[in-house]
Amino acid sequence: MPTASRPAPRLSAAHKRVIQVNATDPRWDDFVVRAPGATVYHHSGWLTALQHESRQPLVRFAYEEPDGTLSGILPLMVTRGLPLRLGGASAAGRLSSLPRTPVAGPVAASQAVRSALIETAIDHASSAGLRLQLKQAPGALDDPAPDMQASPWRPSYFKELPDDPDKLRFGNSRNHSRIMWAVRKAQREGLEVRPAATETDLRNWYRLYLDVNRWRGLPSRPYRLFRAAWEHLSPGGFLRLLLVHQWRAGRDVLLAGSMLLMLGDTAFYAFNGRLRDALPLRPNELLQWHAMRDAAAASHQWYDFGEVEEGNSGLAAFKAKWDTQTRTLIRYHAPPVPGDSTGYRGTGVQGWPGRVALRAWHHVPLGVTALAGDWIYRYL
Repeated sequence: MPTASRPAPRLSAAHKRVIQVNATDPRWDDFVVRAPGATVYHHSGWLTALQHESRQPLVRFAYEEPDGTLSGILPLMVTRGLPLRLGGASAAGRLSSLPRTPVAGPVAASQAVRSALIETAIDHASSAGLRLQLKQAPGALDDPAPDMQASPWRPSYFKELPDDPDKLRFGNSRNHSRIMWAVRKAQREGLEVRPAATETDLRNWYRLYLDVNRWRGLPSRPYRLFRAAWEHLSPGGFLRLLLVHQWRAGRDVLLAGSMLLMLGDTAFYAFNGRLRDALPLRPNELLQWHAMRDAAAASHQWYDFGEVEEGNSGLAAFKAKWDTQTRTLIRYHAPPVPGDSTGYRGTGVQGWPGRVALRAWHHVPLGVTALAGDWIYRYL
């Protein structure tokens, strides 16, 4: 039986079918797991994890058919926005689908359903004095609402997967051979990949995640996000944490790990952590090779390496070497943002002051970096 739902404030017959569903309504995930275009970021497990992270309420709009089934969904959450106008207008307070998430816009069975969801969301944001932001892959919203502005965001790197893991290749023979040499080197060094089995594994990996972000000067997501995702996504097979171990001096040492989120046709390489001194052993190459083979074996069609911000040429080169395609992610805003504010402006200190600050940050205790990241992500 469908759970009770609360109609959104619309008057026309079509818009009266846009309702708000609660977090326990089974129709939401029933729709997500079968709808073309839905991703793991639409799944209630990810939505629950986001709520644990931000401690903000989440709005779940859905389009309800006369028989009670759902034919469209749109999750939304308020983002506080950066203070002091940092990051530009698009980084200000907004109603987003979804904050701290690469893609999670409306998923609908038809354009009419999608339009009803978007227009309801625009009204909801306007009544709260907020800008609506929808995050989409290219082509997913070919016909948005008339007052929505489409703005390019960042390139994201995708690898098309074969139906047979043994057919996985990485471009021309020279590039493929280089990658396979790195994989075999890791194997010769005794590196082994195995999935995390307990929350202790998750905690150990989280320390690596904190350390790599400390080294890069990036804020880290709080542990409660990963614990909630682990609890709500891994039982259904929507989350895997692959870990690289090596036997060193009589003990088992965790060298690296990657968290993968998957649903439908796409597996997302979402989060990574590793020991800096382990890089010559090629754990990341071994991880990616295993992850893509696993994704292909599970019949996923795409492996999403994620976005790269402007100027990060090293990360872009790492993702490009796997014979990936690039697509520019799109951000839709209503009302439109100023022309010079369609993407976040850099908020960090540039030049030598930034380099000095980064060197000092490398020595900050991991626990302090975790608290700092938690505070920063309250605004993003």
